[in-house]
Amino acid sequence: MKKDEPPFDFPDTLEGFEYAFNEKGQLRHIKTGEPFVFNYREDLHRWNQKRYEALGEIITRYVYELLESDCNLKKISIPEGYGVIVLNPNENYIEVEKQKMHKQSSSSDGTDEPAGKRERRDKVSKETKKRRDFYEKYRNPQKEKEMMQLFIRENGSPEEHAVYVWDHFIAQAAAENVFFVAHSYGGLAFVELMIQREADVKSKVTAVALTDSVHNVWHQEAGKTIREWMRENCCNWVSSSEPLDTSVESMLPDCPRVSAGTDRHELTSWKSFPSIFKFFAEASEAKSSSQKPALTRRSHRIKHEEL
Repeated sequence: MKKDEPPFDFPDTLEGFEYAFNEKGQLRHIKTGEPFVFNYREDLHRWNQKRYEALGEIITRYVYELLESDCNLKKISIPEGYGVIVLNPNENYIEVEKQKMHKQSSSSDGTDEPAGKRERRDKVSKETKKRRDFYEKYRNPQKEKEMMQLFIRENGSPEEHAVYVWDHFIAQAAAENVFFVAHSYGGLAFVELMIQREADVKSKVTAVALTDSVHNVWHQEAGKTIREWMRENCCNWVSSSEPLDTSVESMLPDCPRVSAGTDRHELTSWKSFPSIFKFFAEASEAKSSSQKPALTRRSHRIKHEEL
């Protein structure tokens, strides 16, 4: 803690922060009716950041509760107690074998893992950490360094987590049309998933909507076939002052980029949802009729030699 800096002692409820969601689902201050203010105390950036993170944890729990109560999703714990919402409990739901999960957790020290597999995993882990550090520095150069990180077996990074959820849940689901919405670093994690599970992703995923994604097909060394698939099946709604769905020039040979209708990074998903759902609907129809959705036709305008 810096000199003259208040303690990081924050409420553990929305009411404690004096915030609540209105009938439109907007977070507003109970007394003033104003939206959330990051700079609650001037010249105390670190304290404001910690306050923001504490409120974010409460909102995360609130969203989980809504997903379970209003959307009928099921919360499943994966190794070491990390919670994730996966799959609709209707025809897409998979009964998790608890005995198998217990068996996996019993060898958490990795002593039963073959040396070759462990060496490859460690190599991938180091490479993904370098990429993650690079993009975190790009996205948030003032990111705190003293945060304690808890390692979760087989889920030690966003990239590992994406692969784990794919292998244990999505790949086994009965759903024939799988759609991804990946925001910011989630886009990088999806590209890494494609690199590691290319054939499986291509066979099961119908379309991918990225929102202000920070992926980079060059730095991530995505192959030609992956880049071609992304051009046909992905679209990236990026932060821009242009109207929603306006084409935005790209320097990368991957998916088309269009405006999210906002220049605020954190609002790109919310603002582009109407277009995203339309994109998914067109992709689903196109899959049945062996045509491509309208948004991806923009990719044909992007000549490879221009990239």
